[in-house]
Amino acid sequence: MALFLACGEVAQAQAPMSAIDWLSDSIAEDSAINLAAPAAEQPAEQPATGGGAQAVITVTPLDDPSSDAVGLLPVSVTGLPGSLWGASSSADLARQFAQLDADMIPALQGLLFTLLLAELEPPTDSDPTAALFLARIDTLLSLGAVEQAQALLDRAGADTAAEFRRWFDASLLTGTEDQACERLRGNPDLSPTLPVRIFCLARGGDWEAALLTLETGRALGEMTGAEDALLTRFLDAESFEDAPPLPAPSRPTPLEFRLYEAIGEALPTANLPLAFAHTDLGPNNGWKAQIVAAERLARSGAIADNLLLGLYTERLPAASGGVWDRVAAIQRFERALASREADAISAALPEVWGEMSAISLDAVFARLYAGALQGLDLTGTASALAFRIGLISPDYEAVAKARTPLDAEETFLIGLARGDLAGATAAEPFAQAILDGFNATAAPELLTKLVASDRLGAAVLSAIAMASDGARGDLVKLTDAIALFRAVGLEDVARRTGLQILILDRRG
Repeated sequence: MALFLACGEVAQAQAPMSAIDWLSDSIAEDSAINLAAPAAEQPAEQPATGGGAQAVITVTPLDDPSSDAVGLLPVSVTGLPGSLWGASSSADLARQFAQLDADMIPALQGLLFTLLLAELEPPTDSDPTAALFLARIDTLLSLGAVEQAQALLDRAGADTAAEFRRWFDASLLTGTEDQACERLRGNPDLSPTLPVRIFCLARGGDWEAALLTLETGRALGEMTGAEDALLTRFLDAESFEDAPPLPAPSRPTPLEFRLYEAIGEALPTANLPLAFAHTDLGPNNGWKAQIVAAERLARSGAIADNLLLGLYTERLPAASGGVWDRVAAIQRFERALASREADAISAALPEVWGEMSAISLDAVFARLYAGALQGLDLTGTASALAFRIGLISPDYEAVAKARTPLDAEETFLIGLARGDLAGATAAEPFAQAILDGFNATAAPELLTKLVASDRLGAAVLSAIAMASDGARGDLVKLTDAIALFRAVGLEDVARRTGLQILILDRRG
């Protein structure tokens, strides 16, 4: 892989990014009631600080390892240089991850997931607080990639309060909360907050201890009124069978979500952060709820495409309209493919493509079916459509090589797929911006002049943001991003970004 270039100026250093705002307050940093371990003895006298307030000193052992190096994909898989993060500031990298718009074209989405899951050397300023690792976890959670985040946290050990907080919530969302509660019981250094302590006692079958803990916390004023009401119903649901439902929180934590579910007042997930959609995938939910959740998660790249396909083809559609029209279209297309009759496939393809494109699942469809469509003797618009579907699949280059272009547009797409636009002409502004990026002899000066600063990871994150803005109409940024991708060895990303911007209906 070619040397990665450093990015342009990143934002001035600010306070590190805070955690995503819907995480449960599961670990007590400093609580008046520590229900997991006895309080440490305090010295008889506090040292003077010269003022009315006591100084707060935080001690971090310098030899503690950082989780920033933890990943699931080795460099042999990603192709990224192990020193990608280099001298990039952990705080700046965390900020760049936090500022990325989750709604991006699939080629950029794939690169982002690679960065999030890659096993790389930590940045030079890495320390045990693992700011970069936490930012990667928070980005995965924001994308709905709960299982991937949980796997990263498992590998890291999740033995700090910040990491455990995220691991506990991921466990709640994937239905493995009993494992999380067991982990709390076995680690006295992790001091659970009162609601978590009560929840885990009840999950472990110790209802009397849970009730006593609730009463103690209430007496000491350790709970809000909403927490008290919710936990009281959780522990004694039968006494509230005829009571009106509790007010639904506008931004529930995963723990609150599970507690509402336990008292028979399950909260809908449609307007909640994407990570909550995982709770709808289980077999205890209705088929429609499972499909809608899988569509949301497949669109963000959080689940395997085949999981969605399996739900689409599980049974006959129960009605018509909305999701059922997509299910019916997919099933008709599946039957046409199975028949191997070109006329049937030609008739079914435009309909199913329209259904999937309407909810931005066109790239998922392409990954599932592009291979099956190649080589078929399709007729009418289906032939040109099958070619374009192949170009947005991972096999885009082979599809392009097998195609004899029918017009100037196809000629440009084939050249783009093959990475050879020498002598090409563009028919519209987006194509021209992509062509300019391919014709550039180097990445923009603003980016290349920082190569000596060794901020390579920040360069790639900057290019992702630039290309996303480019897809929405900032054509200068699109040109610069394409040029940067090519200059740093991300040729596949450059080609697929261009192809998907031109073919998918995602342009601003």
